Amino acid sequence: MKKDININVHHLTRVEGHGNIVVNIKDGTIEKCQWQVPEAPRFIEAMCRGRHYSEVGRITSRICGICSVGHTLASVKATEAGLGIEVTPQTKKLRTLLKHAENADSHIVHVYFLVAPDLFGAPSVFPLIPTHTDVVKRALKLKRLCHEWGSAIGGRTTHPTTVIPGGFSKLPTKNDLEEIKAKIVAAVPDLAATLETIKSVAGNIPAFDRPTEYMAVCSDKEYGLYDGDVQTVLPDGTKEKYDVSDYRKITNEYVSPASTAKYTKNKLESYAAGALARFNNNYDLLHPEAKKVAAELGIKPICVNPFMNSVAQVVEVVHSVHESLRILDELIKDGIKEEEPIKPTKFATGASAVEVPRGILFHEYSYDNEGMCTKANCIIPTNQNHANIQKDFEALVPKLLADGKDEKQMELTLEMLVRAYDPCISCSTHYLDVKFVK
Repeated sequence: MKKDININVHHLTRVEGHGNIVVNIKDGTIEKCQWQVPEAPRFIEAMCRGRHYSEVGRITSRICGICSVGHTLASVKATEAGLGIEVTPQTKKLRTLLKHAENADSHIVHVYFLVAPDLFGAPSVFPLIPTHTDVVKRALKLKRLCHEWGSAIGGRTTHPTTVIPGGFSKLPTKNDLEEIKAKIVAAVPDLAATLETIKSVAGNIPAFDRPTEYMAVCSDKEYGLYDGDVQTVLPDGTKEKYDVSDYRKITNEYVSPASTAKYTKNKLESYAAGALARFNNNYDLLHPEAKKVAAELGIKPICVNPFMNSVAQVVEVVHSVHESLRILDELIKDGIKEEEPIKPTKFATGASAVEVPRGILFHEYSYDNEGMCTKANCIIPTNQNHANIQKDFEALVPKLLADGKDEKQMELTLEMLVRAYDPCISCSTHYLDVKFVK
């Protein structure tokens, strides 16, 4: 039976920023199927020009209140690459620990508060407070832990204050680290409870496969988050590594009329970034406890169901907790050494790649001989996912139509798809089409 369906979701809920879903089907024929991003750019990169290298990280951390740790780390790493600074092993460990805190923090918020309502059949988290009180309390408890964990290293979790080019302005004490370790250890049982909660509703995750390319930070030493090269993996398992400095050649930004955020592509017509992309690229380096959780949740590489990105986030929370306990043990054993931030040895151009919760993030800066920024460029993970979301729509809508889904079922499934990507839409807007009327 031929259908007429009109979906017009103006500003999707339970995502950061403003995005629209538009689907028009007439007599069973798809006339329009579009993921739209209407927000205006914020010109953060322009604000960096003419500012001293010591200020740039403070400015770019304001790109996002959720991923401000990742933006700070990407910024200082790019600055350090341009200034010829090689930080100490202690600094790398502390920054990695801070990155794990942010990833776990954001994933907890996304899975529990933004995705879980769909899986429980609720319009938001608020109806779950009386019906699933223990689940909501556990989510808040884990969220608070991650906040304290990040603040112990970064001074605060939103717009961290202690991370600066060359090192840290203030180091945590051994006692600070011991207190955080104790709190993380005490929270480990909550991870097992989280696993059981997700397993109880896993059957409500839509079955939908669309092979694509997956891009992430990759390292031979650890599951790629803070440091490494760039790697992509195709659905057939083919992997290719790239140097971070070549990021423009693999992101290939272009403009789409439906979006004020640029689209990207590499080997295929689009690629995905995020927890699932990291999982598909770095599975072998997951902590053993995280691999056990992945097996329990039925996810293994190469997973090509974009709805499983939220499941990959649960796996990453377990990884971050156990890997951070390992790093904490090393730092506590060695003791925190007082280190002065390392000074620049040159002034040039540098680029970096850091994983934030929503995927791979690129920063690049150029500095003159006075240490003043002359050029800045940031490519945001959600910006890199927009084309992939659009291609998912184009494959998913015909499937939903063939499966006989009605308008409400189709609308909910498309909303769930976008939410699965955990988009940070405001951060991704980068392009402005200015039309002069004479």
